[in-house]
Amino acid sequence: MDVTLRLAQDPDADALLGRSPLAALVGMLLDQQIPMEWAFKGPRTIADRMGTDDLDAHEIAAQDPEAFAAVLSEKPAVHRYPGSMAKRIQQLCQYLVEHYDGDAEAVWKDAGSGAELLKRLQELPGFGKQKAQIFLALLGKQLGVTPEGWREAAGDYGRPKSFRSVADITGPESLAKVRAHKQEMKAAAKAAKAAGK
Repeated sequence: MDVTLRLAQDPDADALLGRSPLAALVGMLLDQQIPMEWAFKGPRTIADRMGTDDLDAHEIAAQDPEAFAAVLSEKPAVHRYPGSMAKRIQQLCQYLVEHYDGDAEAVWKDAGSGAELLKRLQELPGFGKQKAQIFLALLGKQLGVTPEGWREAAGDYGRPKSFRSVADITGPESLAKVRAHKQEMKAAAKAAKAAGK
């Protein structure tokens, strides 16, 4: 895997995401309750603080939980909730070590279909259906992982030029479109909730 991603809008962070399957998974895991760019800068920050140029599932899985939480908590924190996210990242890495010998790319490398790949992604700790579908769309749209039926398995996120998620971000312009879509969805949900009262 060696592609150019622009999810973090930061050249060093994006370079790591484009060449490291584990970094891409960790960035996706961090992408909740914080701006997308902040989430996807997280893997680079973690690697820097661990004194390495990549993330290693075996190494992270074996870290003392308190020491690893301290890595994420150091200012500026990697996430709004660094302690709980440190735990989730370790759970993800432990799962990868146990089921894929620590090789994140093995999650999708030999998936026979989009449905099978979606199932594998949903089995990852911290990946619900929506997060799994978004990551599947990212794999298909930007990372060249296109097993048969991947668009269908990714749902609306797999649609071409949909600007619904990180899967559609290729630069500042598309980031703005994805942001606008998310704001529309929040406004619609808020209006629906108010109408239901």
